[in-house]
Order: sequence, then structure tokens, then C-alpha cells
Amino acid sequence: MIESGQDLVRVPEELSPQQLVGALVAEGVLTDPESARGRLLNAAARLFEQKGFARTTVRDLAAEVGILSGSIFHHFSSKEQILCEVMREVTIFAGARMRTAAEQSRTPQERLQACIQCELEAIHGLAVPGFSILVVEWRSLSEESQQEVLRLREEYEQIWLDAIKAAECPGGDPALVRRLLVGALSHTYSWYKPRNKGLSIPDLAARVLAIFTP
Repeated sequence: MIESGQDLVRVPEELSPQQLVGALVAEGVLTDPESARGRLLNAAARLFEQKGFARTTVRDLAAEVGILSGSIFHHFSSKEQILCEVMREVTIFAGARMRTAAEQSRTPQERLQACIQCELEAIHGLAVPGFSILVVEWRSLSEESQQEVLRLREEYEQIWLDAIKAAECPGGDPALVRRLLVGALSHTYSWYKPRNKGLSIPDLAARVLAIFTP
């Protein structure tokens, strides 16, 4: 059962990414990926990651899903609205996935490691398609759209802050620890390959945890 007291939905059961998407669609907080609108959002996420928002045209999006360019505006008022919706849904999915993993953990250290692993998987494109867009294309949003996504982002960050505080990370300030973790985890994109032999993402998450906890 899904509890939807917040925008970032709580999903107590252990679900695969596909099952989690289905649960969030059923709750009404994500677009059905099989619908026309959902196919457009998925295509936009892929193209925005591959080409960038500015270089992706409405014609590109239409060609990706096999429709006429004008048909896109039956679902969205502008390309910028598509970007905002992609960011919104990526944030909701990433938050629901991380909260689920955190709540299944038995100890504060396991909870923080679950957050680290979920974000590493998202950064490296293994579980949350379009996650990199949240950082790379932030300035492409209007101020109003930024505020909408930021509200969801704050809820995502609160999961982190709660986990850091519970794990009693050295430094005392959960917000500072989180900023340091953001830098460390994001930078792995430039040097870590998920399929490296001898260092899986769970292994890497465990090593990061060892650095940031007593």
C-alpha cells in the first residue's frame, strides 16, 4: 500500500523499479509511461540527457515517439513545461525509491548507506533515468518552474538530512555533510564505471559510508 501524505510518496514494500513506477502511477503521482504523455516524457528525458535541452527541438521529440510536432502541444504548452515535468517526475521517483530503501534499513548506518547507494545508482543511470538533468538543466527552467521542482527537491534532501543526523556523522552539521556528499558522489561520474570488476556500486557505497561515519 502507498501512503501519500507528502509529494515524495512512501512505499513500504520492497519493489523493483518497474513495480515502483506502477505503484506511483496507480497513486496518481507519476504519468503512466505507456500513455502518450508518458512516452513523450520518457523520450524527452533521453534526448535532454543525450543532446541537452537547448539542442533538443520539438521536432526531435516528435520524431522520437513517431508523432507530428504539433501533437506535442496537446499535452504540453511548451518545451520548457516538458523539462519541468521531467524534472518533477524524476525527483518524485528518486525520492520514493530512496525513502523505501532507507525505511527498510535496520540501523542508522544502513539507512545512510542505502541513501548513498540509491544516489550512486541514479547518478550512473542504473535506476532513475534522467537524474543528471536535475543538475545539468536547472538553469533552463523559469523561476516559477524552479520553485516547483525545488519544493520536491527539498523533500528529497530531507531524507538525506534525517539519515545523516541519525548516523551521527562527524562534523555535526547534517547540511554540511550533505554538501560534501553531493560533491563526492557527483564526481564519481567522471571516474567510476559501474561495471568495473572488483568494485560494485554497493561496495563503493560501503566505502563512502566508512569515510563519512565514525
